[in-house]
Amino acid sequence: MVRRTLPLARQAAQEILKGIESGKLVRANGALPSETELSQRFAVSRATIRDALAQLEQRGVITRRHGAGTFVTPLPRLDAGLEELVSLETLARRSGLETQMSEPSIVERVATPAEAEQLHVAPETRVLAIARVIRTGARPIAYLIDVVPTTILTRADLARNFRGSVLDVFLARRDLALSHSRTEIHIASADAALARKLRLTRGAPLHKLVAQLFARDGRVVDYSTSYFVPGYFSFHVIRRVGTSSAV
Repeated sequence: MVRRTLPLARQAAQEILKGIESGKLVRANGALPSETELSQRFAVSRATIRDALAQLEQRGVITRRHGAGTFVTPLPRLDAGLEELVSLETLARRSGLETQMSEPSIVERVATPAEAEQLHVAPETRVLAIARVIRTGARPIAYLIDVVPTTILTRADLARNFRGSVLDVFLARRDLALSHSRTEIHIASADAALARKLRLTRGAPLHKLVAQLFARDGRVVDYSTSYFVPGYFSFHVIRRVGTSSAV
């Protein structure tokens, strides 16, 4: 049963998505239960279930076929380990997931106070902000923002038809020795701007990764924020057992 602390349709969509991911709601032919069955299962009205299914259909999770029912859409899925520092484009190629990048927004401006703090630079430092949407086919699946001091990267350093990864640009440079990335993982809700970019309903859940990229000399060379649409990405971390043991 869904709780009453959030809009019911959004809660129902989340519960249906959990049932899809666990396999508990999906029948052998990929079909979901009827709206009536889902309404009874989650103790909400059919109108709420209809709205929830519309949200999931908008995200590409399900397909509704008139007269046939509701079916889970087979999704290309990127299973990403976070231990290795590689670009999203590289991960996609390894997984056989075809991705395209929309025309990026590339703006030189003054860093915000939060960006200056994360980059370990003085206030009023000029930065290059690079934002773009990643798609698979026509479906937006991620929105990425990199903020880099202009002492490290300028607009002239990027190809005129740049459609790739800032990390891959850095890795190709011989004058910049990268060390590691510190990444925080969050669950976020799509605001109005993100919802438009990713073709989601406002408030839809997103995976959010916030990262600082360090050079070997200790500089933070990139501060990035990445939003990923659930269902297309699976992130994992391999944690090894320590060598010490309790006595």
